[in-house]
Amino acid sequence: MTDVKIARQGRILEITLDRHRANAINAATSKAMGDAFRQLAEDDGLSVAIVTGGGERFFSAGWDLKAAAEGEPPDADQGIGGFAGLTEYWNLKKPVIAAVNGMALGGGFELALAADMIVAAEHAEFALTEATIGLIADAGGVIRLPRRLPRAIAMEMMMTGRRASAAELANWGLVNEVVPGAALMDAARDLAERVAACAPLSLQAIKEIDRATEGASERDAYRIMREADLPTYRRVYASEDAAEGMAALAGKRAPNWKGR
Repeated sequence: MTDVKIARQGRILEITLDRHRANAINAATSKAMGDAFRQLAEDDGLSVAIVTGGGERFFSAGWDLKAAAEGEPPDADQGIGGFAGLTEYWNLKKPVIAAVNGMALGGGFELALAADMIVAAEHAEFALTEATIGLIADAGGVIRLPRRLPRAIAMEMMMTGRRASAAELANWGLVNEVVPGAALMDAARDLAERVAACAPLSLQAIKEIDRATEGASERDAYRIMREADLPTYRRVYASEDAAEGMAALAGKRAPNWKGR
């Protein structure tokens, strides 16, 4: 049985990490998840993905320390998207929603941070625990968390391993929505359907610009957006979908997107 399960619902790809040992992630699992995200990237019929964990206790406990103890090195080839298939998938232009069904610890939290939006179950907890065992959250945690939370809160979490509840992180704006565990996938699918209802090129251009301008000043971000090589953004205004969107609005009907 594969550790990574894929299901398709219209324009939505659902990716479930369902692995023994708390949905922990080794190199082979990272490669399998990367292949799933590559399917999202390459299939024009897909607009958005949901990534979640099997069961109710763990979203993911992160790096498979048993595999590490058995000799898998920390710099093992993780595949196209780096650890968990997503944390270094720099050219993925389509949005990803993390549906956090339980504890997101270490690399599991880093996987959630690599997503564009997070929906979490009420009982979910988040922590970067690496420093408590002599490691560092270098699959994106040490970089992304201080950019997403107030620096002092991020430093406290990274330097103590403290767990934060879904409600706390929602208050900080890191989590989009907190729902009862039984309603998690319904909430994630509702968000994904609202995303997928928008024009595919527009979604991809938003992510393309966001990634290209990350860390830039407002003025520099404008310059990058106007002058840099952003092929998806350049296609938007002359696209069939732009014309279709305006025609649909004028005709008071739902648009028929073609992704071109």
